[in-house]
Amino acid sequence: MSDALALAGWRREVAALYARIRGADDPQSGWRDWCETRNRLFGEHPASPIPAARRANYAGIPVYPYDPALRFACAIVPAIDPQSFTVEIGRDGAIAMHPVGRTDGLTQRLGGELTLFWIEGYGGGLFAPFRDATCCDETGGGGETYGGGRYLLDTIKGADLGDDLGANGDKRLILDFNFAYHPSCAHAPDWVCPLAPLDNHLPNAVRGGERL
Repeated sequence: MSDALALAGWRREVAALYARIRGADDPQSGWRDWCETRNRLFGEHPASPIPAARRANYAGIPVYPYDPALRFACAIVPAIDPQSFTVEIGRDGAIAMHPVGRTDGLTQRLGGELTLFWIEGYGGGLFAPFRDATCCDETGGGGETYGGGRYLLDTIKGADLGDDLGANGDKRLILDFNFAYHPSCAHAPDWVCPLAPLDNHLPNAVRGGERL
């Protein structure tokens, strides 16, 4: 019971954090709030993914400096193959998801585009994990971020920067890589998280957001 209430409290605080970010005067001030709030949650909250024995001496989450060039208002085009697939997530069983769209506007800076997934089941939600050239791998490359990648968008957990209007009045999804964060499994082996599929492996280094 206490674990469930703690997790509910965590999600409530994260949802409130992203609501503040969407309403911030400028993206960088929202990012500073994001860094400060996540450091507090990770170091103090009972539902933190940081093991309890490490929280007292937890120094905070390392992040890259804020880079305004890593914020995009992306057009989303339909997914080519919207078929569902299943991802095993350890003791939590499995989750089903399917592609719903593909970004259009990241290639020039990041070398590729990202697929957006819809997590199926009760309520559902948008999900955008990714890997890039900063990720540590089996060959010894990268090493700046977790080998399994990071998350950019996970609306089930409240991680959502919203959208904006393009020049033609079309809605564009805000994807700001300064807010990219590691999944819980990067912090402790007790967690099993869905990782970025091949579709979402970016060839360039994305030095924004959380790092190791």
